[in-house]
Amino acid sequence: MPPLSWPHFENRRSYSTGIRQKGSGTSSNLVLWGTNLSSTVGERFTRSQLSMVKLPLHIQSIMVGLILSDDWITFDSTRSKNALLGFKQSVSNSSYLWFVFNLLSHYCSSYPSLVIGVRQGVRYYGLQFKTRAMPCITELRNLFYPELSKTKAIPVNIYDLLTPAALAHLIMGDGSIQRSGLIICTDSYTEQDVVRLMNVLIIKYRLDCTLRYHTPTQPRIYIKQHSMPLLRSIIANHFHFSMEYKLK
Repeated sequence: MPPLSWPHFENRRSYSTGIRQKGSGTSSNLVLWGTNLSSTVGERFTRSQLSMVKLPLHIQSIMVGLILSDDWITFDSTRSKNALLGFKQSVSNSSYLWFVFNLLSHYCSSYPSLVIGVRQGVRYYGLQFKTRAMPCITELRNLFYPELSKTKAIPVNIYDLLTPAALAHLIMGDGSIQRSGLIICTDSYTEQDVVRLMNVLIIKYRLDCTLRYHTPTQPRIYIKQHSMPLLRSIIANHFHFSMEYKLK
């Protein structure tokens, strides 16, 4: 994969050491950059420290997959200069939410909280968490919400961004198992965006896909049954056990 042009996405150790890592720092063992980052829930950091935070490639991939599906990126207020990332799941998917939170807790100031809402007249219980507002999250927002748009779009460089981990989280969030094959529910995107995403699945991952329409204005991606073994081999290592039914 060619290197990304975004400086905060470089896969190198150049983040603020003010946000601590696991261990005492005396070990000489080699580890993948970013895999030893511990939770910083309850800790406080200055704007200067947060401005130096970089996203390791595997963390960026998780966030990209979440943003493509159920995640959102927003500003806390009209005065906020940096965006935060939020993630919500129903209580029935709480084990998946905690799985994601544990992966991203290094970037969070608080634990997931209970949320209650009403959906189609039925009371809804869920869990959600948010990251800190940071420049590296703002850069992600600029990719998915170009020119300060409020409508999420598929980035033009999605070929580079859609790693196996990102694809796994997209399917865990928006995948729907069918009698034959799997549907990715891309209802909120335009037809052009969905085609752009589908082309990556076809060209980069050699998956046999077509468009299916939930409604005339809601295109979805259908992955054909004979491509399911290949799909499983690509994303299985990144899947949470509670979502494995989507790959059957």
